[in-house]
Amino acid sequence: MPTSPPIAVVGMSSLFAGSEDLIGFWRDIVSATDRLTDVPPHGWLIDDYYDPDPTAPDMTYAKRGGFLNPVPFNPMEFGIPPKSVPATDTAQLIALIAAKRVLEDAGRFSEGVDHSRTSVVLGVASATELIVEMGARLQHPIWRNALRQEGLPESRVQDIVQRIKDHYQPWQESTFPGLLGNVVAGRIANRLDLGGSNFVTDAACASSISALQSGLHELYLGDSDMVIAGGVDALNDILMYMCFSKTPAFSPTGDCRPFSEEADGTLIGEGVGMLALRRLEDAEADGDMIYAVVRGLGASSDGKGSSVYAPRSEGQASALRRAYEKADYSPATVELVEAHGTATKAGDAAEARGLTSVFGSAREGETAWCALGSVKSQIGHTKAAAGSAGLIKVALALHHKILPPTLKVSKPNSALGGEDSPLYINTEARPSDSAARISTSPWRSTRGRAGARNASVHGPRSSSSCLRSRRMLWRVRLLKYRRKLQRAEILV
Repeated sequence: MPTSPPIAVVGMSSLFAGSEDLIGFWRDIVSATDRLTDVPPHGWLIDDYYDPDPTAPDMTYAKRGGFLNPVPFNPMEFGIPPKSVPATDTAQLIALIAAKRVLEDAGRFSEGVDHSRTSVVLGVASATELIVEMGARLQHPIWRNALRQEGLPESRVQDIVQRIKDHYQPWQESTFPGLLGNVVAGRIANRLDLGGSNFVTDAACASSISALQSGLHELYLGDSDMVIAGGVDALNDILMYMCFSKTPAFSPTGDCRPFSEEADGTLIGEGVGMLALRRLEDAEADGDMIYAVVRGLGASSDGKGSSVYAPRSEGQASALRRAYEKADYSPATVELVEAHGTATKAGDAAEARGLTSVFGSAREGETAWCALGSVKSQIGHTKAAAGSAGLIKVALALHHKILPPTLKVSKPNSALGGEDSPLYINTEARPSDSAARISTSPWRSTRGRAGARNASVHGPRSSSSCLRSRRMLWRVRLLKYRRKLQRAEILV
């Protein structure tokens, strides 16, 4: 018996590198489009900070990543004074756009909809870009002292200091809430009039899956009737590049190749992914469009290890097994795994060993029966939003009954076990093998998530209808329950 009640995904929205909405994201996935590029001019200047030497002080050896296109934002649409926009971090603003879209996709962005029991829980990790900027502005005593030590007259010193300060936003009343990561969720609740809980979770790379876990508990306990869960990360500034450079975790060859034998590091990305969740019985009673059903979620920590960010395969395997126990089905029935897949040597090897230890014994004597992939090959590692990117990808894959491709793998990582592995890298979009038997046997998939701080989270979901073309979207939504299509199931 499953130990957790089923939770329906009734709406989704996304903003990731190269795409401006959910349809664009799915189009990029199935067309195997690589959205990793050089840092754009609206990011940071490559000439200022790039040095191919990883040991160069205060410089980064990476200049590529996944970057959001500029997104139009109308502050008046959300009741935000225009003068407050420069004092509000980008993450808060694009999160508002995504939250509105996910409510629209769920059919719950209209007057008269009761949101008194709608909560929002989002993964938001590390600092915000505005914190870095406002902190830099406060370094004026250092600039002033350095200029005085050069013997410049005081008037000249003050003039130069002011000119430097003018490159940064001035402090104003709205700056404090505008730079806080925890206000990402709070501003959504405030501007969209949501009356349930609002908070953020920080579990490093697992932040958005930890948000999902908290959202599930809100629904399990009956504290909320709908939860917006997901992740938000708009921090691809030079500070984050410096952090990954000095670890070092970036690819020196400038690409992200998850589960490839040629993988030599990751690249980071920006993004937002949100999912609207309801109890399955409520969603069915109201005739909601259902992308997926969460059947359970497993979590674990690695325990004591060599360092705080070194992954251990045992911890990841534990999370998988706990998820399957909660879902009450065997990994032998799973046909697709969307993995963490950062393309770092240690990370991919540990994850591969964890996956093969669970899947290897599921079908004795069979090989290459479960597809493995990672969306990071297309959009990079979106950090706090990484889990939501994978969740949305695999929910759409089930929804369309398509096995999505993973890019840049000419030879799979040897840690997967070679020809004896239960897992194979799917390199081109193709129909699910189970499409012909979907009416009698659910198609199941796993979304794997491993955090940089030794946390692993996995869980199951299920898709409920096959979208045959974008033109048929609304027709499918209207006829869905009349046709009583068999749901496909997936593990996070």
